[in-house]
Amino acid sequence: MYLVSIIIVIYSIALLLIFLYALAQLNLLSNYLGAQKNQAKSPKFDFSNLDEIPLVTIQLPVYNEMYVMERLLENIVKMDYPKDKLEIQVLDDSTDDTLKSTKKHIEILKKTGLDIVHICRTDRTGFKAGALKEGLKIAKGEFIAIFDADFLPKPNWLKQTIPYFKNEQLGVVQTRWSHLNRDYSILTKIQAFALDAHFTLEQVGRNSKGHFINFNGTAGVWRKTCILDAGNWEGDTLTEDLDLSYRAQLKNWKFKYLEGIETPAELPMAISAARSQQFRWNKGGAENFRKMAGRVISNKHISTKTKIHGLLHLLNSTMFLNVLVVAVLSIPMLYIKNEYVQLKPYFYIMSFFVISSLIFFVCYWFMYKKIYGSGFKNFVRYIVMFFTFFSIVMGFSLHNSIAVLEGHLGKRSDFIRTPKFNIHALSDNWKSNKYLNKNIPFYVYFEGLLTLYFAFGMYLAFVVGDQGGDFGLFPFHLMLFLGFGFVFLKSITSRV
Repeated sequence: MYLVSIIIVIYSIALLLIFLYALAQLNLLSNYLGAQKNQAKSPKFDFSNLDEIPLVTIQLPVYNEMYVMERLLENIVKMDYPKDKLEIQVLDDSTDDTLKSTKKHIEILKKTGLDIVHICRTDRTGFKAGALKEGLKIAKGEFIAIFDADFLPKPNWLKQTIPYFKNEQLGVVQTRWSHLNRDYSILTKIQAFALDAHFTLEQVGRNSKGHFINFNGTAGVWRKTCILDAGNWEGDTLTEDLDLSYRAQLKNWKFKYLEGIETPAELPMAISAARSQQFRWNKGGAENFRKMAGRVISNKHISTKTKIHGLLHLLNSTMFLNVLVVAVLSIPMLYIKNEYVQLKPYFYIMSFFVISSLIFFVCYWFMYKKIYGSGFKNFVRYIVMFFTFFSIVMGFSLHNSIAVLEGHLGKRSDFIRTPKFNIHALSDNWKSNKYLNKNIPFYVYFEGLLTLYFAFGMYLAFVVGDQGGDFGLFPFHLMLFLGFGFVFLKSITSRV
């Protein structure tokens, strides 16, 4: 009974934390819907007056980008902004042949009168944060626009974002990511679905009420004095963007999120690339919770509600650990439910927490409807996408939980860049990409074991207890079986 009590307590705590997170998402949905009705006007620079057009530096942090480097440079030079007010820094930490080819390309662009510099470091200290900090030392611009190698801003991007900085309290303008290869595969569709929720519901929901949001590492602009005032870039976490964002907002700088301005980018199409990106983001989130939670709680200038949303924001990735705990313990809980009749009232109460899934379902529907439109057909497509999304996200929960635990425990690791592909059609071959990690992580085999574990959970639904089975958790175990099975098989079969 002692072991049973421990299982029940841990299971209940994990369910409660997921429920609290769901309530926070519901509050963000309320904020989001309110923001759609109340579009506040902001002061803007008048670009018809040349004296009001500020000097801007575009920073392009790159590292071994063979497949997208030429595309990036050819796109960025199309930026419609006065040449005498624009500087481009290519912050190149590459260690392969792209270093030479990029240098040649930049020399050609310089001859057109473009102010573009190629900055190469002798080592990667601080990784991306170190490169950005190095470039900032000599940046001419009052404002710093940052784009990762796979992002393709439209020519009018600066003219759409820079004018908002007339508000002198504004430190950052962030735009919404869109996806060049959204429909490439189930994997890219799932990633797009998750990112769309972040870039609609969460960013707008927080920003509209003055809660902390984050610069997303790319497709945004910083005021240079804001970066310096907040303490400059630091490389002690894997998500330097989230770190600097919180330090800046704790110093009362304002952030503006522009949902209506899209910046197209490429989604990882190989599961190993998606894993490396997910690992970095989730571990970095946990690292930033360790670093920032105390500062958020102790800050006297922000409201209690902003503190709560800030802490939950920093704990976003930790939800994967709660999901994994609930998933693994759900099978012993099925036994407990049918063996200990006296606990029936507890299980009636616990069934209330299914409302968490309903809240997520409603919240994500508003996001999906905003992008794809309403109507019966789109709603049916949404239902299929939602359950596919939830299944595969749960399939990633072991991988992401390892990242979260490493972050909370303070284990350091290198910044592993996400391989880029420049591929849009299924017929194109990405398996020859030389940057792909071809090793199979050890925990992939545990994902295979968990697939069998949840298949066993589905079997138990037919035999447990003396009432002809218990199918209450069958849909949950089916989603877990499909999710872990997908992630496991993809990881095994996608190797070259």
